[in-house]
Amino acid sequence: MLDKERGLYIAHCAEGALSITGKMANRHGLIAGATGTGKTVTLQVMAETFCQAGVPCFMADMKGDLSGISQVGKMSGFIEKRLPEFGIGNPEFQACPVRFYDVFGEQGHPMRATVSQMGPQLLSRLLQLNETQDGVLNIVFRIADERGLLILDLKDLRSMLDYVAQHAKEYTTQYGNISSATVGAIQRALLQLETQGADKFFGEPSFDIYDLLQTEGGKGVMSVLAADKLMMQPKLYSTFLLWLLSELYSTLPEVGDLPLPKLVFFFDEAHMLFDGTSKALLDKIEQVIRLIRSKGVGIYFITQSPTDIPEVILGQLGNRVQHALRAYTPKDQKAVKTAADTFRANPAFKTDEAIMNLETGEALVSLLDEKGAPSIVQRAKILFPLSQIGAVTEGQRLDIIKQSCIYGKYDTPIDRESAYEMLVKETELAKASQDSEEVEAPETSAKKKKPGIVSKVMKAVMTAVTSTLAALLGSYVSEKVSGKKSKSRTSARERVVKNATSAATRTITKELTRDILGNLVK
Repeated sequence: MLDKERGLYIAHCAEGALSITGKMANRHGLIAGATGTGKTVTLQVMAETFCQAGVPCFMADMKGDLSGISQVGKMSGFIEKRLPEFGIGNPEFQACPVRFYDVFGEQGHPMRATVSQMGPQLLSRLLQLNETQDGVLNIVFRIADERGLLILDLKDLRSMLDYVAQHAKEYTTQYGNISSATVGAIQRALLQLETQGADKFFGEPSFDIYDLLQTEGGKGVMSVLAADKLMMQPKLYSTFLLWLLSELYSTLPEVGDLPLPKLVFFFDEAHMLFDGTSKALLDKIEQVIRLIRSKGVGIYFITQSPTDIPEVILGQLGNRVQHALRAYTPKDQKAVKTAADTFRANPAFKTDEAIMNLETGEALVSLLDEKGAPSIVQRAKILFPLSQIGAVTEGQRLDIIKQSCIYGKYDTPIDRESAYEMLVKETELAKASQDSEEVEAPETSAKKKKPGIVSKVMKAVMTAVTSTLAALLGSYVSEKVSGKKSKSRTSARERVVKNATSAATRTITKELTRDILGNLVK
């Protein structure tokens, strides 16, 4: 709740109002607690408080409950009973401007990214590839870049994998071994991803990050992602949100510490982000979270226990709201102790005991002060939302979608020329060229095997002349060697010429007869 005196007012304790300091809102935060302790309502209260201050927010709606932020709230007995505790007279119930999104395009505007935008590192996590497969995927992206081939959707990536497998020998010396078995494993992982419907996420038009940074009537627009179906695929859910954060980090300019953040990003079920994450990717996540605050973005993780968050990241979450935790086992007790140790102690109570005794709607709250130091933890009650608690109807959702200023911007997929189309063209051209060579080859071979009649006659004549000259030369040499001049020299030579000529005539006649008879048979 935005209050002129209290600022970003979210909770009330014995000491008074607890408010988030505007210029410290981009220092990130944590909302933790067991199921059913009030985390979703806390998220809604914080989001609408930012909304009233003109700060847009992005949040994932796991069960549809957060869609109610688009409707005006109403008085209830529970709220009426709590009003004196907060020092509030007549609350002004109000709705927030909302845009609904859905990766699958069913309950909101579609949200897409190209495969190239996702990049090999995030895609490898999504496909759950091992180190060898991850290396081959990186090679595929590198070759696509060198050849100027766009990888926009999954069929582009399939085509590139097939191309690299067929030309593996050409790239082995430059990039290393590329086995068909590894490529096949990646193809199977892609098939599984398509079966889950993730192919709807990859393609164009890709989502414009600046659509998350909008205001209407001085209020920040609440971007609500329908995640009930997306949650069935934890890797896709967490990888998609990580991609959004990466896009915000790489796209937005540096702005430093502003009086209020440009965007607040609520990451629900945050433990999914870190499950099965490689050391390299975890380092990247840490870097994004550490540096994105200078882009004017605050990230608030929502999970059951602080132990779900790696310590290197937990240490960067300054604004904390801890709902109740249950401690039935030694492991649970250890989690409670760890959660308690993350707070600046309050001498008025024991933090670990308080965590186990909190009621629904109560929480331990510690927020950053003007200097960025965490305040002493307070046991407080979270404010009630001014918007509707609970889901909207399908009709209300559809009306909001159709009235949105971005309605139609992402609804129609675009399939422009990319790697798939270009590689298909290359294959067709290569096949046409091969077919042409195969047609020309038999004709050339036939010409070589069957010389023309003129060639045959000339060959026969040359053979006859050669034979005649050889016979005459032999007769001449014989006379010289014997030293005797034959009386019948002339007649002998005439006989030699006559015999050679007769042989040539017979050869020519035979070849002519063969050709004539052959043509008649054809």
